[in-house]
Amino acid sequence: MINKKKKKIDLYTNVYTLGQHIRMSTNKARRIIDQIRGRSYEETIMILELMPYRASYPILKLISSAAANASHNMTFNESDLIISKAEVNDGTSVKKLKPQARGRGYLIKKSTCHITIVLKNISLYKEYKEYEELNNRKIFI
Repeated sequence: MINKKKKKIDLYTNVYTLGQHIRMSTNKARRIIDQIRGRSYEETIMILELMPYRASYPILKLISSAAANASHNMTFNESDLIISKAEVNDGTSVKKLKPQARGRGYLIKKSTCHITIVLKNISLYKEYKEYEELNNRKIFI
């Protein structure tokens, strides 16, 4: 049996949002999520506003909601946020019956998806990096 160690996530630098049962295909949502993963918040907002896809609007709402939560609940600056994790999973299918000839019913399945977005505050990492650079530049005589 293989022991897999779980990574410890610093809860004080991450902000999560989860959009459930969003009425769109997972493949169409992933096409957009792959474009914005790892980018800064401001750059992501510009990209999503200019994309011509219908799926970009719910993702834009989720990211702006996550940024609002980060600034209000944890007092993070929006310019220091990056999208560290963004994933799309399958949701439940909405099933409807369409009437057909001779009293039969044709099943229509409309797919939904769950979108998870994690924003990370990088200002703490910037401060730590500056602190390391200052300590490494000391000249020992």
